[in-house]
Amino acid sequence: MNTLLLLPGLFASDGGIERILRLYVRSVGELTTTNGRVYAVVLNDKKNDFSRLAPYSTPALAQPVGCGRNKLACVWHTVRLARRTQRIVCGHINLLCLAHFARRFSPGLEVWLVAHGIEVWRTFSTAERRALSAAERILCVSDYTRRQLAANCPNISEARLLVLPNALDPQFSVPPARPDKTEAGLILSVTRLDATEAYKGVDHLILAMPAIRAAVPNARLRIVGTGADRARLEKIAGELEGNAIEFTGRVSDEALRGHLAACHVFALPSRGEGFGLVYLEALANGKPCLAANAGGAPEVVDSTCGALVTYGDVPALTRACIEALRRVWDPTKLRSRAADFSFEIFQRRLATVW
Repeated sequence: MNTLLLLPGLFASDGGIERILRLYVRSVGELTTTNGRVYAVVLNDKKNDFSRLAPYSTPALAQPVGCGRNKLACVWHTVRLARRTQRIVCGHINLLCLAHFARRFSPGLEVWLVAHGIEVWRTFSTAERRALSAAERILCVSDYTRRQLAANCPNISEARLLVLPNALDPQFSVPPARPDKTEAGLILSVTRLDATEAYKGVDHLILAMPAIRAAVPNARLRIVGTGADRARLEKIAGELEGNAIEFTGRVSDEALRGHLAACHVFALPSRGEGFGLVYLEALANGKPCLAANAGGAPEVVDSTCGALVTYGDVPALTRACIEALRRVWDPTKLRSRAADFSFEIFQRRLATVW
């Protein structure tokens, strides 16, 4: 069987959706039989963005087509390659109508969708509902996403909604446990600081810092990421605990691994995580996680590996941070939780429905 992967991006912005879609590229390639081919049309990437694709490539994978944000080119290549395939795996709801359109030229073509999170926790247009109802499979990264999708599009058959949790990228190398490398009191948060993603709760962490430092004087907050909301957040931080709050901007993968290895606690009290790959990356480094009791985060983080707090409850977040900083955690148990979401498990689950 030939498969077409219709993707928003793989490397253009390096966000969580792109990271999990790289694993789909590798997994679908490995599941493809000897005579099959895997094609990929990528809306946002340019051809030279694929220089880092080697770890995810397989013999079945043809050279991906990067459209450089050119929507007409994306339509053209999707329709062209769909004629060679029996199944489209669509990596984002925003591309699903295009996949549905390609069916007009390729009778019998199956359409699958990967549903990540907040992008499907909403009311859909008529065209989207039609495309969703016609999809053969919808792979949801969490049960929360599955339930939200079912509620917002009740015409979807329950049998077509499957939960396939995200996985830790095997390329995400984890150093051996080195407790001596941990910076006592360091709280780390990693996310995009975009104005449209204020739901991430970074401002709540900043507001909690004065009370956290009153109880744990060496506590510091390091925020990794960049975006249009950074200036507003820096202003809040400067008015409260500017000297104890650091903004690094965007960092390389290698630098991110260093920050994860150095932190005492990882915190992202977001209400909009469909899954939360960054929690897995922190746990793989033996670090406890603080998350909001919202979205798909509770399916990754629980009391054995961190704490959940009500979104927006700054006093509760403060208490959770203080307790996490004071508690002695077992890095082996935290890493074991991350292992529950290994790539090997992800691939086996995909193989059962493929």
